[in-house]
Amino acid sequence: MSGTVTAVSSNGEYSFTKPNRGSITLLAGLGVEGDVHAGVTVKHRSRVAQDPTQPNLRQVHLVQEELFDEVGAAGFTVTPGDLGENITTRGIDLLGLPAGTLLRIGEAVLEVTGLRNPCLQIDNFRQGLLKQVVGRDEAGNIVRKAGVMSIVREGGVVRPGDAVEAELPSGPHRPLERV
Repeated sequence: MSGTVTAVSSNGEYSFTKPNRGSITLLAGLGVEGDVHAGVTVKHRSRVAQDPTQPNLRQVHLVQEELFDEVGAAGFTVTPGDLGENITTRGIDLLGLPAGTLLRIGEAVLEVTGLRNPCLQIDNFRQGLLKQVVGRDEAGNIVRKAGVMSIVREGGVVRPGDAVEAELPSGPHRPLERV
């Protein structure tokens, strides 16, 4: 499985959206250099309020650009960085990857830890968008489409145009759950 990076984004301040950059530097065990969510322990405000000592399994947020096409068909304009992601991809089914998948991107290696759990901030950004990125399948199970979260195993620079190569874990695959 492979794809391409279409955009990279980071923000040193808490904000729902993140501005696009020419490149980002990923730091092993921390996340995106200079990004507010980088760190060994949780940085998302709701997680910090629960337990600030939890490990940060949400160091780097990735979203597949195909989601923007899907919500665009429903009348929503969303562009890279708008959902707070650090890396926007095209051509790889991020949501279909099992937990523990390694993503080789540019000079870096990420490990997929789980699904982003979309929150009400999405509706504050675009009213009604939350229903587009969270739904239910035919069996009534919740389907989260707002991307995947990961940790940085090997640091390095990531730029738009870099290849994304997925290395699936050995053994039985565990489906992604929210983190």
